[in-house]
Formats: sequence, structure tokens, C-alpha cells
Amino acid sequence: MITREIPIVFDGHNDVLLKLYQAGGVSAAESFLSGRDGAIDCLSAKAGGFGGGFFAVYVPSPQDLEFKFDQMTQAAYDLPLPDPIDWQDAFPVVMAQAAILFDLEKRGALTICRSAADIRAALAQGKMAAIFHIEGAEGIDADLNALELLYRAGLRSLGPVWSRPTIFGHGVPFRFPSTADTGPGLTEHGINLVKRCNELGIMIDLSHLNEAGFWDVARLSSAPLVATHSNAHAICPHSRNLTDKQLAAIRESGGMVGLNFAVAFLRDDGRMISDVPLTQLLRHLDHLIDHLGEDRVGLGSDYDGAVVPPDLTTCGGLPKLRQAMARHGYGEPLITKLCHENWLRVLEKTWGG
Repeated sequence: MITREIPIVFDGHNDVLLKLYQAGGVSAAESFLSGRDGAIDCLSAKAGGFGGGFFAVYVPSPQDLEFKFDQMTQAAYDLPLPDPIDWQDAFPVVMAQAAILFDLEKRGALTICRSAADIRAALAQGKMAAIFHIEGAEGIDADLNALELLYRAGLRSLGPVWSRPTIFGHGVPFRFPSTADTGPGLTEHGINLVKRCNELGIMIDLSHLNEAGFWDVARLSSAPLVATHSNAHAICPHSRNLTDKQLAAIRESGGMVGLNFAVAFLRDDGRMISDVPLTQLLRHLDHLIDHLGEDRVGLGSDYDGAVVPPDLTTCGGLPKLRQAMARHGYGEPLITKLCHENWLRVLEKTWGG
């Protein structure tokens, strides 16, 4: 239940479906209920007041993660992006991860929500609310037939890219220091994708999209501009973070930004080293609130997809963040907005109810 004492967290991004897919797929779904070695499951959610969020479907690339993580601990880095993935190869992976989400709903672990009213009802009943989200549109064909199918299956949020290029646009590299001004904008297919997402009411996620693509979406889209899991470039000059000019455009559109817990996007030095205090998250929140206003900032943890601060290794640690917000001087109304109300506001505006 949503209470005055402990406002439930509705979160902008997690990768738990990928981790369950890699652990065996639908056969691993039971661990989400009984307890798993990861950031989010039903037990940790109950302990931390995690009410749900955007459950990302993501098609992984073959890559040496140990090498990647080692490089990102350095003072500067520029990692090569993986090769594009063909639609025919990506689509079965999208289906397999979506099947895990549907199975979790069948088991009673969560409710897939297709409207803001669905989310409010789930939270009020103490059920985990899940948005079917796709991070990187590799699994969608140029004719957008798969988009139509996925929408009818419950898809309500889509990121055109995850860093590596797609037929729709270009993402940012894992580069520090860097801006997101790293290449061309949306392709013709990307322009068509944005227009059709607007027509269907699918939220477009700007996290991972490069700066030229960001401004293309800002020009084309009739919906609020949203970055589900990004931080302030003024504090951490990483290509994944948003400049003040981008924040101004998001504010003007009535959109919002979800604070990413990934340490490489939080630290001033951009290094993937986990010893990050909660005060560093509050620095980013202060900056985002200053530039976006109190109604346009939320949380976008990147749980199960990133190295995060030690106080927040699972969603069971979320009370520590809420307590830090209160000590920092955030009042109860603002904390409630940051925890879930701002996400509900922007989704109501995007989905039309």
C-alpha cells in the first residue's frame, strides 16, 4: 500500500528480465518469487517498498564484460560499441524475455500495466506494477509490424537504441569524458518509429540515444520527452548523461528524467567504482530538480544492469535513499513525487490516462 510513512518506489528501469533469461528463461522465473541473487525479487521488493517500474527487454551482445568493467574503472575510457543485431536474430530473444514477464504475471508476482490507472490500482492493492519496456529496438522490423504486435501484447515504452546502432538511430558510446554529440540522428525508419509510437501511445525513452537523435525526437514527438535512467552531465561528464540544454527541452515538454544508480554515471570522475555515497545521488537530484522542477524528476535505478552504490545493492536498500532525501531537506510531498507520483503524471500525459 502507498503510505505517508513509506512512499512506494516506482522505478524507471531494471534489467531483471535479462538476468532471468540468462539464468534459464521461464524456468528461472520462480526465483523471482522465492529469492534470487540479484537486485530485484519479491522478497527484496517487500523489504524496500519497491512497487514496480519499467521492466526492460534487452537483446545482449557477445562481449567481454570483465574487460569492459575493468576499462571503466580507468580515469578515461572509450569502449567500442558492439555490432548491430539483425531483426531476425533479435526478435526471438525479445519474445523469450517477454514470455518471462508474462509468466511472472501468471505466477502472481506482478501485474503488467497498460495505463496509469492500472499502476495506481496495483500499487494501492500492494501488487508489483510492471511496464513492458524494450531497451533497444533491434527486435522491431523496418515495417513496424512487430511494433503493432508487441503493443497489443502490452508494450508501452520503447528506447529506439541501446548504445549500439539500430536501423532507427544511433546511441552513445561508453566514453568518459564525453558529450552525447557522437554521430548522426534518427534514420528515416527512426522518424517513422517515433510517429507511430506517438499514435499508439508508446512512451519513447531517450536514455542511450545520442544528442542528434535526442533533438530529432524533440522536434518530431508530440509526447513529453523522457529519459528513464540518465543523470546530470554537469556533474558527471559522461556521454550517457544529459546536458542542461537537454534538461531544458525536457522541462519545456513536460517530460521527466529518472535518476540512474549506475556509479559510472554518478561519480564526478566517471569511474565504475562502487564506493559512492548517497550524497552523490542527492547532488544529481538537486541539479535535476533545479533544471526540471520538482514534478519532472524520478528514479531510474538500472537495477540488475549496473554497478550501484553499496547502500543500494538491492531494492531492499531503498529506505536508505528515502531517509537520505529526508535528511537532505526534501519534504514528504517532494519525496513522494520522486518515488512514484512524477512517473504517474508523465505516463498519464503520454498514454492519455
